[in-house]
Amino acid sequence: MDRIEERFFRGKAIILLGPRQSGKTTLIQAVLGRSDEKHLTLNADEPDVRELLQDATSTRLRAIIGDHRIVCIDEAQRIANIGLALKLMTDQIPDVQTIATGSSSLELNAGIAEPLTGRKFEFRLYPLSFAELAGHYGLLEERRLLAHRMIYGSYPEVATSPGQEEELVRLLADSYLFKDLLNLDGVKKPALLEKIVKALALQLGSEVSFNEIGQLTGSDSHTVERYIDLLEKAFVLFRLPAYSRNARNEIKKGKKIYFFDNGIRNALIGNFLPLTSRTDTGALWENYLVSERLKMLRNEGIYADGFFWRTTQQQEIDYVEERGPSLSAYEFKWNPRKKGAGFPKTFVRAYPKATTGWVTPEDYDRFLTAL
Repeated sequence: MDRIEERFFRGKAIILLGPRQSGKTTLIQAVLGRSDEKHLTLNADEPDVRELLQDATSTRLRAIIGDHRIVCIDEAQRIANIGLALKLMTDQIPDVQTIATGSSSLELNAGIAEPLTGRKFEFRLYPLSFAELAGHYGLLEERRLLAHRMIYGSYPEVATSPGQEEELVRLLADSYLFKDLLNLDGVKKPALLEKIVKALALQLGSEVSFNEIGQLTGSDSHTVERYIDLLEKAFVLFRLPAYSRNARNEIKKGKKIYFFDNGIRNALIGNFLPLTSRTDTGALWENYLVSERLKMLRNEGIYADGFFWRTTQQQEIDYVEERGPSLSAYEFKWNPRKKGAGFPKTFVRAYPKATTGWVTPEDYDRFLTAL
């Protein structure tokens, strides 16, 4: 909340993006509740609100806003030409702070990219992070819940509803997560979207080939890439590229795909078995750490790029992070006793200044909170 409040009344709109059910409305209500300024909240799920704001002039916007000092438009992506309305508010009514939230970056970003160039602060909200949960439940209790998080994930309602986790995460995956995607004209084959996302879920932790996914789903590589791009913009999953700077035999164009939430991934394949009965525990551990690291960095406003590293000889490092001139490499091991002999000599020779380390259930909290 502090990072959002710090940007109030600085001449720019505040844009908050994130998946459905991730707590955007709750967050904004909390922010507004701490402000002494008079505020107006407009929910674009309401048809009359959409009609009111669509193609509105600055004169009409002033009449709508009245004497309010803060205006929040929830689910703003549902309003046609919302970017122009936000631009007019920012330029013509500069004494009013405009906030817009969107459940998907798809249409909202498409509608605001050009009109709001240089006129917005953008924030992204994800499922609850390890740091947020540890802050609420306490570090010790959250560490005890590690296996639980790896299976059911950390969407707010899931994390706060003991005994209902499987039902709620299935509902999220079935009813909410793809709602924005399926409303787009570009997604003409919902069944194909489901096949692609399930195929990606089953290849968790492995390098992904668009051609191979296309063959598995009866599609082609271009369609697969387009659907993955949509899934990424809808905060379902994200790509981790290969790191390549020095060594000749490094893989340069590879990519892995991870899910923002372990629970959603498990719901997609219908597997909520305990870790002791699974064959994909290592992949779940990897997805959990990469996604939680990404959330931690972005929540804290830290600029860093994540990668995986692999050579044509199949030497591999799970996660490489580049932050300015600093380079760090990490290996993820669910079983601390299987750390191995050390990092690949090819990597160590190519990047002698890089720091290296292991992340296990014994010390993972430092990886997900240390800045």
